[in-house]
Amino acid sequence: MGLRPAHCYRSTKDRPYTRLAVRVHDKNYIGATPGLKIRQFNMGNPFKNFSRILDLIVLQEVQIRDNAMESTRVMINKGLTKNVGKENYFMKIRAYPYHILRENKIAQGAGADRISTGMSHSFGTPIGRALRVKPGQRILSVLVDEAYTQAAKECMLGANSKLPTKVKVKIHEDVKSIGTKPAKIREEKKEEEPKKEEAKKEETTAAEGKQEETKEKGKAASKEAPTTTKPAKEKK
Repeated sequence: MGLRPAHCYRSTKDRPYTRLAVRVHDKNYIGATPGLKIRQFNMGNPFKNFSRILDLIVLQEVQIRDNAMESTRVMINKGLTKNVGKENYFMKIRAYPYHILRENKIAQGAGADRISTGMSHSFGTPIGRALRVKPGQRILSVLVDEAYTQAAKECMLGANSKLPTKVKVKIHEDVKSIGTKPAKIREEKKEEEPKKEEAKKEETTAAEGKQEETKEKGKAASKEAPTTTKPAKEKK
């Protein structure tokens, strides 16, 4: 059976369910958490210094399933790669699907009363994950240069067809608000580059020294070796 429509899960009237009982196993109603469908949270080039940041902001209080967020990520990532270039942007998902969706499935059709137990165990079984957002919350951010701002905005506005709420894009210059991970990676890379260069230089010098040693040994061996001449054949 396919997935149910998004409007079945977008309401936030019930409290979020996130608890997994590790110590008290009698209260661990969720036996196993559903797998996360968002495959990647950071995409693009984290080493470049960008000048603009675009935030994707939701306008309603809803629940967004992780498969909808994954579909949004794939669509925006493909659009940015095509229109901006894979080295000219950095994208980061800013929200995490912490809410676990439950459903008490009831069979329908003839003889369904023999399969289903009705509401006697109405807690339900876990069927997926979702993230809960409030109006004005940013769920995704993109770093680009000023020249690619409009192209990135058009790619991000396509999320209206993938999410159960309307969205808007906010453009500003507070690049540090996306977090410190790209900067940390950039600093680590800068620190690693001179170390790699020094290691390469040491390897090349060591190889050159070995070659010189082998040449000197060969010359010394040729000098020490006795010269043997074959006796000339006598003419008859």
